[in-house]
Amino acid sequence: MAGQGAENAPGGGDTGESAAADTFPKLLVENARTRGDRPAMREKDYGIWQAWTWAQAQDWVRAFACGLAELGFGKGDTLAIVGDNRPQLYWSMVSAQVLGGTPVPMYQDSVAEEMQYVLEHAGARFAIVEDQEQVDKLLEIKERCPTLETLIYKDPRGLRHYGQPFLHSIDAVIEKGRAFDQANPGFFEKAVAEGKGPDLAIMLYTSGTTGRPKGVMLSFDNLIITARNTVEQDGLVETDEMLAYLPMAWVGDNIFSLAQSYVAGFCVSCPESSETVLTDMREVGPTYFFAPPRIFENILTTVMIRMEDAGAIKRAMFHFFMDVARRSGSRILDAKPVPFMDRLFYALGRVLVYGPLLNVLGFSRVRLAYTAGEAIGPDIFDFYRSLGMNVKQLYGSTEASVFITTQPDGQVKPDTVGTPTKGVEVRIAESGEVQFRSPGVFMAYYKNEETTRETKTEDGWVLTGDAGFFSDDGHLKIIDRAKDVGKLNHGTLFAPKYLENKLKFFPYIREAVTFGHQRDYVAAILCIDLEAVGNWAERQNLAYSGYTDLSGQPQVYELARECVEKVNADLASDPHLAGSQIRRFLMLHKELDADDGELTRTRKVRRPFVAEKYGDLIEALYSDQDSIVVEAKVTFEDGRTGNISADLKISDAKTFGEDAAPALKQAS
Repeated sequence: MAGQGAENAPGGGDTGESAAADTFPKLLVENARTRGDRPAMREKDYGIWQAWTWAQAQDWVRAFACGLAELGFGKGDTLAIVGDNRPQLYWSMVSAQVLGGTPVPMYQDSVAEEMQYVLEHAGARFAIVEDQEQVDKLLEIKERCPTLETLIYKDPRGLRHYGQPFLHSIDAVIEKGRAFDQANPGFFEKAVAEGKGPDLAIMLYTSGTTGRPKGVMLSFDNLIITARNTVEQDGLVETDEMLAYLPMAWVGDNIFSLAQSYVAGFCVSCPESSETVLTDMREVGPTYFFAPPRIFENILTTVMIRMEDAGAIKRAMFHFFMDVARRSGSRILDAKPVPFMDRLFYALGRVLVYGPLLNVLGFSRVRLAYTAGEAIGPDIFDFYRSLGMNVKQLYGSTEASVFITTQPDGQVKPDTVGTPTKGVEVRIAESGEVQFRSPGVFMAYYKNEETTRETKTEDGWVLTGDAGFFSDDGHLKIIDRAKDVGKLNHGTLFAPKYLENKLKFFPYIREAVTFGHQRDYVAAILCIDLEAVGNWAERQNLAYSGYTDLSGQPQVYELARECVEKVNADLASDPHLAGSQIRRFLMLHKELDADDGELTRTRKVRRPFVAEKYGDLIEALYSDQDSIVVEAKVTFEDGRTGNISADLKISDAKTFGEDAAPALKQAS
């Protein structure tokens, strides 16, 4: 068992000086006192940015909290919150906390039935929503949610003729609140003072990919001590800027856009809509940024498509300076030695290419960016860092108040998630499971004592369910979900998701499913990305009639083999995983599809279902066959079903390393 991190993690980094401001309402009051004229939040509406200072934010929260009190909201009540990132919705969270209540933000794109479960489970009496769409959802299920009594809305458009007595506009609640505040002097101050750090601050529901969503209970101490530790670690200050565009129901948004903002005093901006995020980001110019890998991937794809459409001179200049950046950019960012000419060309590239590109993307002022959630492709990761953008990976969870490990400056690697964050202890159990203990460890799962006991030990260690190990330099490497990790017959660790993510780093491979547990070697079923491979085929003048025809072309198999062998070469350098190189693969005749039961709706592979459905293909991969005929039933987009017949080729891939594994030696 290995462990690293803070020796006294549960006490984690809090100081007596900061302990007084141990709730978000207290932090708001403190910020209004010490930096009242500085911007706290901005929002773009109808193309115009509007800003609110910390003093104005406190005034709004004071009025709305008093308005909630007038409507009967009190200690122990739950406030459901549904909508896009809006200042008023963030402030409504703090307003509920003033009164000793618990905010429960929900995913705004949830269907009514999904919302019903959370509303019922949380016992929400009040809900505040953004607009008519969300009001209609809640009205649809209100009769099935016996505790839900009061609905409040922000945007009145379309709601003029809604006459339900339990329906109130935010403006009406604030008007009630100002009258209540005047009639009850000292009420707000007393309510704020009664809150304490160990109190429940918020309840966040997990995505529920393995069952019903769980309500994760986080205290003020969980969030604020974690925020203080990471603000100090990353040097965040009141002049930083953050763009809030990820769901408010996600724990990361609560740390970045609320907890760290209230601790450091920096400004958070809300985009006009999800469609205008990139445009709004260019206008705001955030200094601190978070995005999951898919956002970085999408932005890079847009850049590369535009460059392919650019003139020959501009395209040649871009590729020349990007070659310089790939050699030197990350090293310059990490303050490592770089040859003089490369440093000179890089400085020129900053003027001609890197600077203008970062400015167009809205990244020109970013001094710190994080990515997490899934593994990010090394090429994508290196692209942004080579431009001089300080992108780093973190590993976290809702149960940790986000932060478990982060990458220190100068020690950033594409294949690790860094070292334990300040105040966090991490250990690896004998089973290979990653476990952590920190000030951010959640209180419990709401109404779920059994799962809480299964996840959190009596002395505060949380079992993540992820398998990983510490590399020789003390960096954590996450390889898979612990329950999915197996072993090859020769004893090598088999981490299917880790291998699949490596394969999916390549734009030509859309999906991958690997096999190897209790087998002699690893084999893979691959699905091409039709758009990416189709574009490649056009440039190669390769004719094809559809997905099945294209995926079976010898040239496409060769393209896939190059990707597999690059993965193998990378695995060969890792002593833990060298023996899990991919020996054989085939290209599936169809895409994996949720309608066919092969994927979940969130595009996660249903591994047992795929293993059963394609059992014949898997057995062929472990035989001496070089092809197999398949006939399969598929579901088309319009709901019709049909049959596909194909002769799938099985291809061998080159493996690397003298001591990769006995089975690999024999097979090579």
